[in-house]
Order: sequence, then C-alpha cells, then structure tokens
Amino acid sequence: MKPMLPTLRHELPPGKDWLYEVKYDGFRGILSVQSSDQITLQSRNGKELLIHFPEIKKQIQQLLDERAFPLPFVLDGEVALLRSSFSTEFQELQVRGRMRNDQKIQQAAGSRPVTFLVFDLLQLEKKSFIQEPYITRKEKLKEVFTSLQLPLEPAPSHPSTLQMVPYDKNLEKVWELVENEEGEGVVAKRDQSKWDAGKRSTNWIKCKNWKHCQCFITALDDANDYFHIGVYDNGQVLPIGLFHFGLSAEEKRTVKTTIKQNSTGKNHSLYYIDPAITVEIIYLQWHEGKLREPHFKQFLFSTPPEACTLDQFMMDEASLPRKVDITHPEKNLFRELPMTKLDYIRFLRKMSVVILPFLKNRPLTCIRFPHGVFGESFYQKNTPDYSPAFVETYQEDRIHYTLCNNLETLIWLGNQLALEFHVPFQKAGEEYVNEVVFDLDPPSRDHFSLAVKAATIMKGLFDGLNLQSFVKTSGNKGLQVYIPLPPGYTWKDTGLFTEFIAHYLVNNNPGDFTTERLKKNRKGRLYVDYIQHGEGKTIIAPYSLRGNEDALVATPLWWDEVNEDLDPERFTIDVVLRRFQEKGCPFTGFDRVKEFQPFDQVIDFLKNQL
Repeated sequence: MKPMLPTLRHELPPGKDWLYEVKYDGFRGILSVQSSDQITLQSRNGKELLIHFPEIKKQIQQLLDERAFPLPFVLDGEVALLRSSFSTEFQELQVRGRMRNDQKIQQAAGSRPVTFLVFDLLQLEKKSFIQEPYITRKEKLKEVFTSLQLPLEPAPSHPSTLQMVPYDKNLEKVWELVENEEGEGVVAKRDQSKWDAGKRSTNWIKCKNWKHCQCFITALDDANDYFHIGVYDNGQVLPIGLFHFGLSAEEKRTVKTTIKQNSTGKNHSLYYIDPAITVEIIYLQWHEGKLREPHFKQFLFSTPPEACTLDQFMMDEASLPRKVDITHPEKNLFRELPMTKLDYIRFLRKMSVVILPFLKNRPLTCIRFPHGVFGESFYQKNTPDYSPAFVETYQEDRIHYTLCNNLETLIWLGNQLALEFHVPFQKAGEEYVNEVVFDLDPPSRDHFSLAVKAATIMKGLFDGLNLQSFVKTSGNKGLQVYIPLPPGYTWKDTGLFTEFIAHYLVNNNPGDFTTERLKKNRKGRLYVDYIQHGEGKTIIAPYSLRGNEDALVATPLWWDEVNEDLDPERFTIDVVLRRFQEKGCPFTGFDRVKEFQPFDQVIDFLKNQL
C-alpha cells in the first residue's frame, strides 16, 4: 500500500475545516498487523523497516500477549527518534537505517529505541477506514490508543514505541511549539478528506520550519546544475553546502551564464567564481558542514558578499527568538578556550528542550559573568528592573526571583552572561519537596574516583529499595545523585532519609567518606553533603555551564557510564551537544518515575526506627 502524500507549500491554509499536526522528521511507514506472526512496516518504497527497528515489532507482540487486541489493523505513521515532544533526530535515525549487523541493530534498539508516531488509522478488524473522513479516522485512532493505554501524544519520556500524533485546531499554537523545539514543520489536513493511497493530495498541505541563511555562490557544476555556496570566516571563504532547487528556469539560465562569463577557473564541469552573487537560502538543518534540503529563496542584490559571514550564518542557524536581541556575540568568555558568547547562546538554544524542563517554575539563582571569566562574577536572585515582559517572576522573602519558563527567557539570560543556573528543590508556590539530591564532593578532581565509588554504592542501595535514581556530574570535581519524589514529602521526611544514607556511607567506608563540613578536618575524604539538600538551598541545574576555567557542563549520565573510566573534564559544550544528539538525555524519564517511587515505604521504615 502506497502512502498518501502532502503537498508542500510555503504557507498553511487557515479555516475551520483544516486541522493541524506536527510534522515529524523520520521514515514514513504503513504498519500492518494481521497476527503476532504477521507484522510488517512498509516504507514509501516498499522496503521492510522492522529489520532495522525490531523494537517496534517486539512491543506489538507484547501487547498481543498481554491484552485483547483488535485484529487485523493497519496504521499510517512515521518512524522517528524523538529529541523532544515536537522534534526528532533525523541524522541519528539515518544511522540506524543504514545498520546491517544484527547485533548492532539490537544494541541500538535497546539503548535508544525509536518511536512509531501514528497519525492515521486505515483498517481495524474487518472495517476499512480509508473512505472515512480524516476527523473520523482520527477520533477512532484515539479511541483505540486509549483502550490500549498507549500515549495520545508524543513524549520521549514514555517507554512505548507506539505513540499517537494528535491534531489541533489552532495553527498558531502548533507552529509555535514546532519553532520553539526546532521541529520539521506542520501538516494541515482537511477534516473531511479521504485517504488517497499513493497520491500527493492538496487535502494535506505541509509547511516546513525552514532556517534561513545569506551566502554567496562560489561555483557552478555544469554537469548537474548544482551551485556551491559559502560565507566568509576571518576573511577566508568557507563552503557551507550547495543547492539545486528553487531557481526558475530563466533565473537559472541567467546565473549560469553570468558565472561562466566571470569564471576565475574551471575544473572539469566545475566553474569557479569570486564572491559576488549573494543569495538567501532556506534549509532544514546544517550538519557536518552540509545543508539539508537547501532551496534558493531570493537574490540579495543589496547585500555585499562581505556581509555573509560565518558568525551571521551561525546566528541565523540557531533560530533564536525574535524578541531577544543578542549583543556582542563575538565576546570571548574564557582565557584558554575558544568559546564566544554566541557559542554559549547556541548551546543554550540547541539544548533548550532538556534545559527548560528542569528550570520550569523554579526560583532561579544565577551567577553572572558580565565580562566572561576575565572579570568579576556575582550572584543574582532578584530579577532586574529592565527585564523584558516575557520574563516571569516569583516573589518570596522580598526577592523577585526569575522563573525561566520559556525559550525567550533562557536566551535572554544567556545574553546577560548568566553562565550558572542554580535551582532549589521545590517549585514556586509548592509545599512539598520535588526531589532528593546528594552532592558527592571529593577534595579534588584527582580524587574523582571517590565520587564514582560513593555513587555506585548509593545506586546499589537505592536499587535494593526499589528507588529509581539518576546521576550527573557537578561540572567541577564531583557527582550528584538524584531521586525524584512523588508529591507529599516534607523537608523533615527528606532530611531523615538524606541523613540516614549519608551516615550509612560513612559508617561503612570511614576511610573514604565523611560528613565533616570543615575542609581542614576531611583529611582527603569525600564529603557527602546531605546538608545541601534543604529548604532555601540550591544546586547546579542539569546542563548548566560552570564558570570554571575548563568551561565544563553539569552533565546527566547513564549509570553504566559511572565507572573507573569516567573523566569529569571531558564534558564540554561540544561533547554534551554531540552526546545528546547521539544518545538522548539520561534524565528524560525523571518526572515520569515519580509515579512509581515507593518512597513512602522507606520513610515509614525510617520513622519506625526513631
């Protein structure tokens, strides 16, 4: 069965007869389940996708074993690696799709499973829904997913490999979600439209979330009509990719003629030209020096080639909020490391989908470095009077704390050179504690192995109590272990627990660990700082940069990384960006596990020991 295809437009149709879905960047597939032994997932080209993504088949077979399941059924959707609820990692999905080794495929399926994002129901039992209106198919799909207790909207934190893509009537709302999370785009679907197999229909209209760049043409390949483009980087031409589509036939003839007449050199079919023809290009992603899906948009006759710089390209590629002005992006922040203010802001933007959830509704304490690490730093709790209207605040003890609840605020704080974000263990206005955190502080990075030892012991202890725990680097010399809590626990409860765990560690390993607060009395032992977890205290937020000379990031880890090979100095912004793209976020399920933590049993036991 060939899938129905949307028509690409630069604008989406408004009106009450249109419904809107997030468009996810993945592999389109038709999932057919006839029985537990007859499961297929066919690509647009008729290729079997389950060979590369066995985790989808595995979950379907588990569902068939566990509950009554209406068969047969046929679903239309997209295989994707979710980066966030509204964006995906297409490059990493391509890596999965190219795998041929069964062992590597199984390893990848276990470490970072894909999700089949279902947006249409084509058949259920003996009834075909192909001729039913889109709205009817969608409501029936929701009914099926509800009965099977499957997610009704995409969520990276949910373990299910089958998740539903909902629709929304508010185009502006959907588009804002896609823009904020750098998703691929939005599809508009006519509510009464039928499903047309194998056709590119105007009943489905897609619009992509294009990035824009200004650049100049550097060469023409006369053999295939591809135009090479570049920007200036410190006076040298830097290639950024090439484009083929978007020019009209007349424009293409004119540009080709101009390049050939003004060519500065020729190599086989390639004609070179000095920077002179400036253009605006739209594209989806820039990856490893190449533009994905580049299209010509317009000539920039009034823009000189000198204005097409790498800094401007990187600024535009970041898709920063229009409400935030970036000042002095070229400013260097560290003495030994080549990190500019723009590099830092780009890091915040690219990681915003995992930074913001841990900052949301938490009264923020920032450490600002107005001149980078070259000058003085200061703590900032009170929101400045000049803060923009989009910055939310929360008043407590006469302090107007900043709440970093949106992308604009995060980037504004980055522009203010707030390098460190420290958060409390309670959310604004909430009575109960959100999580327990243990700060494992060795005397120096040379003693980091003590932090690894302490964290490993704690992991074993928490596993024995059926408590799910998380771990991250401090961004300096230690580790921090988290236990998410369900609602209802007070500081008295958590204090009882943290003190018990700290004393357990010290009593069983007195030569390695201590609860001694005075550094001079620790005698080379790791400080188990359970006092830091208390009312009014704060801790460095996940993915916050640190203002040390090494520019390290407080980085969430997988527990299997906490071993003798773990090096706290490797977690720079470049490494963290790359590992998030390749592996996702270890803290993704942080809030979800609160529902299952048996913390009440632990507290009841401790209270009975008093």
